[in-house]
Amino acid sequence: MRMILVDDEKLALEFLERQLSKVGDIEIVGKYTDPLIARDEILHRDVDAVFLDISLPELDGIRLADQLLEKKPNLNIIFVTAYNEYAVQAFDLNALDYIVKPVQTERLVKTLDRIRQRMNLRANMHVIHSGDIYLNVFRQVSVGEIGNMSLLQWRTSKAQELFLYLLQHREQLVRKSVLIDLLWQDHDSEKIYSQLYTTVYHIRKALEPYKDRFQIANTTDGYVLRLNQIVLDINEWDRRIGTLPPLTADSIDTYQELIKLYTGDYLQEYDYWWAESERQRYKSQWLKLSYDIGDWYYQNGALEQAAASYLNIIFHDTLEERAYYQLMVIYSEQQPAMVHRQYQSLQSVLEEELGEAPSDYITEWYQMWQESNQIVKH
Repeated sequence: MRMILVDDEKLALEFLERQLSKVGDIEIVGKYTDPLIARDEILHRDVDAVFLDISLPELDGIRLADQLLEKKPNLNIIFVTAYNEYAVQAFDLNALDYIVKPVQTERLVKTLDRIRQRMNLRANMHVIHSGDIYLNVFRQVSVGEIGNMSLLQWRTSKAQELFLYLLQHREQLVRKSVLIDLLWQDHDSEKIYSQLYTTVYHIRKALEPYKDRFQIANTTDGYVLRLNQIVLDINEWDRRIGTLPPLTADSIDTYQELIKLYTGDYLQEYDYWWAESERQRYKSQWLKLSYDIGDWYYQNGALEQAAASYLNIIFHDTLEERAYYQLMVIYSEQQPAMVHRQYQSLQSVLEEELGEAPSDYITEWYQMWQESNQIVKH
């Protein structure tokens, strides 16, 4: 992995180099205290990552990173600084990581892992030529062909959010004023439209490998995102759940196939307030479907499959009390130790997350079950 280090303090450069030498197979191809010289070297050399101090003379690290990413959008930027107040700016630029001085080796290991993961994802990306491609938004956003999905990479966090907002409102006109209120409420009004146009440009550049599959139409009032030959997982979910037959032995496999499509909550790894309503809608549908499947298996005596369904619910949502209860009922006949374990797990997670105890009906059932077990033993 080829790296360049930039810091106006020579001692800090030498310390960082020593720390990096302890944690991986790394080649330091340059160390610079002058940001202008560093910029020229980085732009003209084959470099995988740049460790960049934010507080630099003449050209601060934030502006330098912006100039570098303009020419080399795939460059991995890692900011190194003594001041936490720059974190928001750093991640607004979509830097790969942000490390506070003094740099610790354990922290560098995590950063290098992130660099390798991003480089591996980019190495697997390729231009799509024909046929449908897949776009997944359950859990995290990925795109590509089956067996070759990649995370979408954005130059800035605002480009990422703007694209995902347009995606949520796909095929609809989204007014520029709405996007500005969403992303640039506190910015200088004279520069807002310029920032909006620049961000849309960055989105179009990021989507170039997919040719005309993503089309962002520009109107006087706003933008419309259209998808062409793209299989969107939430569209598939909506289509299939709207045509589900009654749950029977003949249709249970259809239900199970649909459940597999839900790999996590809608935009689960993106903390956008505007996505919460859709997130809860899909989550409610998934929960109902999961309970329907588990209950059907239980009522038909397939206890192992029923338990697997309830365990899957808990895996996705550790606060789902009813899933714990159903497992306790299943285990009550032959696995008493598992009944205790499920109740204690529920008790622990509710106390830790909400400061609450299990619902009365669960506690009452558990206490009655314990009493009946004591009677049987005597």
